[in-house]
Amino acid sequence: MPDSEEQDELVVRDPISAPDADGRPRRVTRRFPLFTRDTAPPEGGGRAAPRDAPAPARQWPVLAVLAVVGLGLLLTALDQFRLGTLLVGVALLAGAVLRWLLPDVGMLAVRSRFTDIATYGVLGAAIVLLAMMVQPNPWLEIPFLKDTLHFTVSSS
Repeated sequence: MPDSEEQDELVVRDPISAPDADGRPRRVTRRFPLFTRDTAPPEGGGRAAPRDAPAPARQWPVLAVLAVVGLGLLLTALDQFRLGTLLVGVALLAGAVLRWLLPDVGMLAVRSRFTDIATYGVLGAAIVLLAMMVQPNPWLEIPFLKDTLHFTVSSS
């Protein structure tokens, strides 16, 4: 039968912690632990509707963005490339606006508010611009891009 000293011996599970004077494990280094036990939820990641509402109603912002993206992908598959990709870009821009305006957006909140808005906004704007510049018959022509392409690809 083990004596009381062996029973009181502290088991330290984290390889970068050591017991302090009271016997509680404390961190002795600034390195991150090998296993993360908990993470903070993103700012604004709460439900977009009350707790007693059904699940789709609680997550309506992300479902709205996904529905518009799905419609855009369907239009792209049905040979409406420009309109479909334009709709995908507009959906991402709408996600950025929702993230900016609403206090709680549910699963649309992935990172911090600023990072989400910047990511959705930049990707949405890039997709919209590329959809408007796609050939043939582009809706948007940027003159310096044509000059840049002329210098990189020569016909002679």
